[in-house]
Amino acid sequence: MKYTNAKKILPEKLIIMIQEYVQGETIYIPKQEKEYNHWGSLSGGRQWLDLRNTTIRQAFKNKSSIEQLAKDYFLSVETIKKIVYSKNK
Repeated sequence: MKYTNAKKILPEKLIIMIQEYVQGETIYIPKQEKEYNHWGSLSGGRQWLDLRNTTIRQAFKNKSSIEQLAKDYFLSVETIKKIVYSKNK
């Protein structure tokens, strides 16, 4: 997160209004929700996890045991249960 001086980007009237609430402090102004990217959408991490989970669900449907899937994917038994028993997307 970078720091920007309000005097450089905001109109003076707005700065005066903000100063009614806070002065001399750093405040965070979040992005609008429409500007947010979902976790992993830029790096491909979300797609990789979705593919892995789909593969795990398919293997479970094809009679692989939860314990074997946990070993194969280096995940806990509880994590595998969450994946195979969750609703598919």
